Amino acid sequence: MSEKEFVKDITNIETDFAQWFTDIVIKADLCDYSDVKGFIAYKPYGYAIWENIQKYEDAEFKKRGVQNIALPMLMPEHYLTTEKEHVEGFAPEVAWVTQGGGKELEERLYIRPTSEPIFCRMFAKWLKSWRELPLKYNQWCNVLRWEKETRPILRSREFYWQEGHTIHATEEEARAMTLEMLDVYADTIENLLAIPVLKGQKTNLEKFAGAVDTYTVETLMHDGRAIQAGTSHYLGQNFTKPFGVKFQNKDGKEEYAYHTSWGSSTRLIGAMIMAHGDNRGLKLPPKVAPIQVVIVPIQQKKEGVLDKANEIYNSLSEKFRAKLDDREQYSPGYKFNDWEMRGVPIRVEMGPRDIENGKCVLVRRDTLEKIEISLDEIAPTVEKLLSEIQTNMYDMCLNTVHEKTTVAHNMEEFEQNLKDNQGFIKAMWCGNDECEDHIHEVTGAKSRCIPFEGEAVDNKCVVCGKEAKHLVIWARQY
Repeated sequence: MSEKEFVKDITNIETDFAQWFTDIVIKADLCDYSDVKGFIAYKPYGYAIWENIQKYEDAEFKKRGVQNIALPMLMPEHYLTTEKEHVEGFAPEVAWVTQGGGKELEERLYIRPTSEPIFCRMFAKWLKSWRELPLKYNQWCNVLRWEKETRPILRSREFYWQEGHTIHATEEEARAMTLEMLDVYADTIENLLAIPVLKGQKTNLEKFAGAVDTYTVETLMHDGRAIQAGTSHYLGQNFTKPFGVKFQNKDGKEEYAYHTSWGSSTRLIGAMIMAHGDNRGLKLPPKVAPIQVVIVPIQQKKEGVLDKANEIYNSLSEKFRAKLDDREQYSPGYKFNDWEMRGVPIRVEMGPRDIENGKCVLVRRDTLEKIEISLDEIAPTVEKLLSEIQTNMYDMCLNTVHEKTTVAHNMEEFEQNLKDNQGFIKAMWCGNDECEDHIHEVTGAKSRCIPFEGEAVDNKCVVCGKEAKHLVIWARQY
């Protein structure tokens, strides 16, 4: 494939953003389609990004006393029907197992779309006394939700995630844990993925099926659509009561425990692509990039070029995630395109003349700026640039959020804002589900959250004009 064809295969980001995203996922070698609709295979480069997210979050979980466990992916049908709101929320997306070993099962089994029931069943078996509380568990696993419309990474039927579940002796402790884990997600997304987040509480229509309260971190993409990047739920006793998660309190009396759950998934990879990418492909924040710096030797068959490139690679790989591209079958131009497509933050270019002069060229993926430096300065310069790139990518996304956040005082303004500058819309809401539904039916936008921070922009509901109760952030979503 020629270099021209390589670039030609990517749809322009401004022409068809959705197709651009799909092109990037495949061309950047992140994933590939399987033979079952909605099920994708993660290739090494794509999975390496997920591993870096896992490492970051897992370390933060452990700092908070969370332990990892593994629970079965199959659950009996009666689990799903135990909690009324839960079954209503997930039943349409459930996949069922009806046979085993060629025989019909006495009770159908369902493949987990989420694991509140099995966690609570095990908690009920394991918990005895208040002295054991709190129990803080997490599992890294795959789940299955039979989505009608699918898209690689963003909305696949099978996806990978972590789901944490904790139980506590008091409501106060459980609520505090719920918000603490939301802060972990905000930290991951902002500091690792370089994407600013909006934190807040979901409305009743948008909260998790079975939750008392759901809290969210929302992100805004290049095209002005939102992605729910992580959620944390205060479940109260909605699951612990039906599943019998009880303990003896200090007075020897039985009580039901208070429950939280929280999750983030491989959708974070999709958010990262859509927030940062451009017409050249991925832009990976240095902290999460599987390869932080790639060395591309020019005229590598000439004497001394590969030797020097290897020397630089060995030096850089002691401190950074480095790669030497010594593939003989591709031209340097093809390699430049390839690594830009893959979003590697820094590319090092060096040819015979550069080496002779003791220099090389560094190319930043975020700005495409080329910097000529001495070979002796390469390690400290790379370190400095990686830090600058991480910050710059966050700032660029933050500017997008500011530019694509508008205010609406009535439905006419609301619709015009979406038409002229799709993004987050600040608008007041009376608290009635009918008004929330009306916005979605008319505009396709949904409530993203009631933000923790933000001043009222009016005293009237944007839909009905009655007295407003909440400032809400609205947007179309992925």
